[in-house]
Amino acid sequence: MHGPSPQTSDRQSLTADDWASAALDAMAAGGLSAVAIEPLARQLGVTKGSFYWHFANRDALIEAALERWEREETDDIMARVGDERDPYERIVRVFKAANASYRSGRLYLALAAASDRPSIQQVVRRVSERRLSFLLDCYRALGLSEADARRWSTFAYATFMGNLQIRRDVPEAIPENQQFNDYLRLMIQTLIPRVREETPQTPVAENDTTLRAVG
Repeated sequence: MHGPSPQTSDRQSLTADDWASAALDAMAAGGLSAVAIEPLARQLGVTKGSFYWHFANRDALIEAALERWEREETDDIMARVGDERDPYERIVRVFKAANASYRSGRLYLALAAASDRPSIQQVVRRVSERRLSFLLDCYRALGLSEADARRWSTFAYATFMGNLQIRRDVPEAIPENQQFNDYLRLMIQTLIPRVREETPQTPVAENDTTLRAVG
């Protein structure tokens, strides 16, 4: 008896999710333009027949990759940190997870750079909104007021986004090994208040000219 043909074997050995994962790796390395069928097939060690067994075209692959990315960056992370009852430790877990993957950061920036495409823009915005919402819930749980929790969660997410930019543009600026642990500890100390009630704000007098717009 003859065994399965190479093309049949390709189709059986790789799933659509395998292709989506490979597409995400390509995006992280070279942006959206790096997602090309023939190079991905060579990388995966299969023929193009495997691709067309699962997808009608490149756009369908990108859509599947975006679905996988959204799941990884929201549902999977939230599932890993969401079972922590202590809100302070929950935010610590979020920070550690957010800073653990170099690929994840490059992938986010690559997709954000391609957000002129409406389909990608929608997914990037949805992921950001869900992350911010999750952080907001965590800061609320610390005992902060709605307004303070919103400020702290936005501050924390903005810091995370800044770290992604630095990792991409000036990677040597991010410390490594023990120094990175010290850096992460500083972030945690700065971005997570220990107070469980709203800190009184000092009112700004109407005629206070301390703050001026920079023009």
